[in-house]
Amino acid sequence: MEHRPAAVKVEDVRPERHFASDNYAGVHAEVLAAIAAANHGHVPGYGDDPYTAAAQAAFRRLLGDDARVFFTFNGTGANVIALAAALRPYQAVLCPDRAHLNVDECGAFERFAGAKIIPVPTPNGKLTPDDVERNVTQLGNVHHVQTAAISVSQSTEVGTVYSVDELAALGSTARAHNLLFHLDGARLANAAAALDVDLRTMLTGTGVDVLTFGGTKNGLLFGEAIVFPKYHPAIESLPFTRKQGMQLASKMRFVAAQFDALLRDDLWLRSARHANAMARRLAAQLHGVDGVHIVYPVEANGVFAAIAPQFVAPLQNERRFYVWDETASIVRWMAAFDTSEADVDTFAAAIARITQPSGAASAAQNGMRSDHR
Repeated sequence: MEHRPAAVKVEDVRPERHFASDNYAGVHAEVLAAIAAANHGHVPGYGDDPYTAAAQAAFRRLLGDDARVFFTFNGTGANVIALAAALRPYQAVLCPDRAHLNVDECGAFERFAGAKIIPVPTPNGKLTPDDVERNVTQLGNVHHVQTAAISVSQSTEVGTVYSVDELAALGSTARAHNLLFHLDGARLANAAAALDVDLRTMLTGTGVDVLTFGGTKNGLLFGEAIVFPKYHPAIESLPFTRKQGMQLASKMRFVAAQFDALLRDDLWLRSARHANAMARRLAAQLHGVDGVHIVYPVEANGVFAAIAPQFVAPLQNERRFYVWDETASIVRWMAAFDTSEADVDTFAAAIARITQPSGAASAAQNGMRSDHR
């Protein structure tokens, strides 16, 4: 007899919201409605449908008529395909050492593109023009890998945000060395909300050649977009690289319809603004709490704090979150589009309670175990 796993019961799903990742959040109601609305009749597959055309037009309204858009399933795929379309196997991309591309994509870029990642140590998650200048060496030397691109994340992996001037300086340096300027925009909406600038100013005006526009962390069920703000030769190979990279959706309308909903009436920006505000609210409530030291500026939707190791497990029993740096005992608390003020206030109160001397003694007595899921 075929064994069927038991169905998930509603009571098995913990009702409270967590601070582990904005990927923990569900799907925005307007996005779910858009998926349902697209689920009627037959339309051509692989992006030759009116939903994909509408979503691409929405991106052009944001970035200009020259923008080209290619939808993918996920962020790792979008990063890898965007870079693989532009680089040859003997070339390399410079990025911060904690970049998602370098540490959280399981070597996908190296395996798929056959090219190399050169990680650069950065104290605040940001690559600088000086970093690029120091690492663009041995060009033309047949014995050395040839640096051909730089990649930055906006916002960064530690929640900091590049200013427009910082991006422009990187763009100028990239052009001086004929380097592709790639931007991982998994949380681009949060950066745009933080800077309060339009995307043309942030991206087209600073010289970004190709970017990924995150959707999954901002209310989509799934889906990311590879966007070229203006023409680049990699556009010609991108469709074929996307197909080889298994990122071409046959029923593309269900990816595109989500983006059309996300870009309509600035839902993408409104959701990001709310997530950022919840992160600031959490940081403000933790200001002055003994045993909690916020280690990076809270500029987007993440709070990074150093806490004593014995507090981690008890706090993870209150709300799930990840340890960012075990050696320094730095944890990461992320807010999402659906994080409520009550979620923040309850968790902040738990942090204050547990990290105080009486709470610490209680935690030690309980001997609670950590949940790193």
